[in-house]
Amino acid sequence: MRYLILATAIAAAPLAAFAQDDPVAQAIKARQGFYTMLGANMGVLSAMAKGDMEYDEEVASRHAANIEALTQYDLPMHFIEGSSNADVEDTAALPAIWEDMEDFRAKFAALGDAAAGAGDAVRGGQENIGPVLGQLGGACKACHDQYRD
Repeated sequence: MRYLILATAIAAAPLAAFAQDDPVAQAIKARQGFYTMLGANMGVLSAMAKGDMEYDEEVASRHAANIEALTQYDLPMHFIEGSSNADVEDTAALPAIWEDMEDFRAKFAALGDAAAGAGDAVRGGQENIGPVLGQLGGACKACHDQYRD
C-alpha cells in the first residue's frame, strides 16, 4: 500500500506543479505543447514529401490523422489576456490576436478545414503528401503572418 501511495504521489507531482502555475504560464505551456505536437506530425509528412524519409502509407496517414485530431482541439481558449509577447517572454503570440480574436479563431478554424480528410488524402503515394502540406502550410501561414512574431 505504501508503494501505491508513493507511486501516486510521484506521478501527481508534475500535475501539481502545473496546477500551481499562474494562468498565463499554463496557457502558454498548453499552446506551446500543441504546436510541438503539430510540428512533430508535420515534420514526418514533410520528410516523406521531400524524400528524406521513405514513404510509408500507414505512417503518413497516422501523422496526418493526428493533425486532423489536433485541429479539433479548442486551442484559441489558451490565448488569454496577458499572454502576448508584449506581456511575457517565451511566446511568439503578437498582441494583434487580442485585437481581433474573432479573426484569430477563424484562422484556426481554417486550419481545421485544411486538415479535414488529411489522413486519407496522403494515402496512395508520396506525391499525395505535397498537396496536403500545401493546404496546411497555407493555413498556418495565414495565421503566422498576422499573429506570430
